[in-house]
Amino acid sequence: MRIDIMTLFPDTVGDMMNESILGRAQERDLIVITCHQIRDYTTNKQNQVDDYPYGGGHGAVLQADPLFRCWEHICNEVGHRVHTIYMSPCGTTFCQAEAKRLSRDFENLILVCGHYEGIDERFIEECVDEEMSLGDFVLTGGEYAAMAIADAVCRLCPGVLSTPECYENESHWDGLLEYPQYSRPDVWHGRKVPEVLLSGHHANIAKWRRKMSILRTWERRPDMYQKLDLSSKADQKLLAELEAERE
Repeated sequence: MRIDIMTLFPDTVGDMMNESILGRAQERDLIVITCHQIRDYTTNKQNQVDDYPYGGGHGAVLQADPLFRCWEHICNEVGHRVHTIYMSPCGTTFCQAEAKRLSRDFENLILVCGHYEGIDERFIEECVDEEMSLGDFVLTGGEYAAMAIADAVCRLCPGVLSTPECYENESHWDGLLEYPQYSRPDVWHGRKVPEVLLSGHHANIAKWRRKMSILRTWERRPDMYQKLDLSSKADQKLLAELEAERE
């Protein structure tokens, strides 16, 4: 997986993407994350990348030409047109299913980070394949969204995490929130680790974790809970236990 990030702050973004798990994955050539300074692709001495919006209004708009030159350079380097995503509050909301799709369907991605009042619509029309947002709020720039998406996608690439179980049991993978986690010591500030986790009985531990995932999803994300398929006998038994415990 190769991800190219078009940004006005490549050093900041690059530093974050080169740390921890993603940094080690890049050292092992499992993924490549490259940041590109949009200003390097301007044709004026001032390295100007923005200008006032036509029609008036506050702020400035990133110009189409430096964005296009940067985008074109990346595509030429890769050797083909690359699937391009613009970080935009007008985009579809990014989620785990989208991370799976992008990791599965594409070997190369370009993430475009906007700033100011946005970017020239003509660049979007010509070069962008889809727009994505982290949620219903506005950031000062697209870098946070780009880093989040790059992280979520790259960690699903083969070999980046030690085993698929590292992400298959996490929140949102199968529509459930993750069960509570505990570590040593077994008693902290008077709070004890649930006895089942100390039992060594793997079947009972798996049952407890499934039960807690269902409960946590029901309590915290009823929108997700409504979409779950809990029709199996095992899940129906867990639901009956949870109902009895609430009485």
